[in-house]
Amino acid sequence: MAEVITGLHSVTIHIRDIHKAEAFYRDVLGLKELLFDEKASRAVFELPNTRTLLTMHVQGPNEGGREPGTVSGVVFSHPDPAVACAEIERRGGAVTLAPTTFETSLGRFVRAVIADPDGNEFLISNRTD
Repeated sequence: MAEVITGLHSVTIHIRDIHKAEAFYRDVLGLKELLFDEKASRAVFELPNTRTLLTMHVQGPNEGGREPGTVSGVVFSHPDPAVACAEIERRGGAVTLAPTTFETSLGRFVRAVIADPDGNEFLISNRTD
């Protein structure tokens, strides 16, 4: 059977304010900015230790997709989510769910939830598999 999915190139989210988003992803999360196009209201960041990009832009009036502030389910990794969350808060970011330990059939891990200025939520987990 032929493969349908062969990798993940990027994750794109819609935002309302490109300047607030740029400051959050660059200064709060510490992601490496690869592109910032103010005129197009678009930015691209590199996710550490991957070839995957995190892209964002202001959603156009007739553009489909998720509204700004409705993204969830993207999981970032960090060996200690509590340390990551403390640093995010120190840098002015929002932690919407404090680090919590979970027991699953796959093992025990810690996860937390953070939000960007638009309310898009991202998990941070120490799960490695």
